[in-house]
Amino acid sequence: MSPAPLAVEVVDLGKSYGDRRAVDGVSLGLARGEVLALLGPNGAGKTTTIEICEGFRRPDSGTVRVLGCRPTDPALRPRVGVMLQDGVGGYTAASALELLRLFASYAARPQSPTELLDAVGLREVAGTAVKRLSGGQQQRLSLALALVGRPELVFLDEPTSGMDPQARRGTWELIRAMRSDGVSVVLTTHFLDEAEQLADQVVVMDAGRVVAAGSPAELTRSGAEGQIRFRAVPALRLDLLVDELPAGTRVREEQPGRYVVIGDVTPQLLATLTAWCASQHVLAEELAVERRSLEDVFLDLTGRELRA
Repeated sequence: MSPAPLAVEVVDLGKSYGDRRAVDGVSLGLARGEVLALLGPNGAGKTTTIEICEGFRRPDSGTVRVLGCRPTDPALRPRVGVMLQDGVGGYTAASALELLRLFASYAARPQSPTELLDAVGLREVAGTAVKRLSGGQQQRLSLALALVGRPELVFLDEPTSGMDPQARRGTWELIRAMRSDGVSVVLTTHFLDEAEQLADQVVVMDAGRVVAAGSPAELTRSGAEGQIRFRAVPALRLDLLVDELPAGTRVREEQPGRYVVIGDVTPQLLATLTAWCASQHVLAEELAVERRSLEDVFLDLTGRELRA
């Protein structure tokens, strides 16, 4: 059986602006019904990549297929939802409900505008002019506009920017619900915890190139040492413990009775550690496994903080 076609397939994509190479040989793929998070510092090329996938820019080289079509194919438009960074555009005098009804009128099978306003937490401001909405409320309305046509694929550019924590969590739940319904999502975000929580696959770009790709678990695990911290009686014979642990594992007593084991943290390592403590009649207390976060991975790869 042949594999299902990808929702988004980008192969060796290139785009230049004058002498500046904004996108340089980028390849990535998004499976149907999954969430892909595209990360990178400002100037990494992620916005240009997304705009080419959306059909707003033309590539200089490479191939792009979106739901099996060229991004500029008019037949693709009803199948794709786009949430832009600049929000709702120029319809600032219309109310939130009026604007959502207008966009619903363009769709063959629109979602209920009032139900969508409920879903994004805007029912109470349905009659408020767009220009009077807060920045976070406009973001939520922009999300609703992207979803009203029941798209198969959604591009979300910084979807939770400017939102308060409650609205941000609500947006996460909406994205999870879309994924459960089989909608494919391409997400750009400056919030690394957002990518870690939502994405099936993460692509990290820097200077126009892909510098890492994989699931959040793969990226945080690959090439990284984990740590196990625990508390026990002071002055354990750590040389004896190291002899029992896998080669390359290091153990030190940071403070009297406070220990850290550094290495490839696996279930076997954890079991060996606790078994050795038991053989020494030592109770390992406050045992905690620590791994690097997606933010740690990002900083290792780019050497910069992710800035809005």
